[in-house]
Amino acid sequence: MSVLLRKIARYVAQIAASNPEAREKAVKAARGVVQEAKQIAKEDDRAYAAGRAFRRAFDKLKRNR
Repeated sequence: MSVLLRKIARYVAQIAASNPEAREKAVKAARGVVQEAKQIAKEDDRAYAAGRAFRRAFDKLKRNR
């Protein structure tokens, strides 16, 4: 599985490097991930907070279909 994730990450990095619009979207997504990680780290029950963050992201993806 890690090989697949590594190939996906490499592909995303190549696309972001070659396309300014994709680069902006990648930066925006990375900032969102960092914000969620900070919020999870502040919580006492990190597993519960991570689950809520995952649910928010999943619901957002479902709405954008």
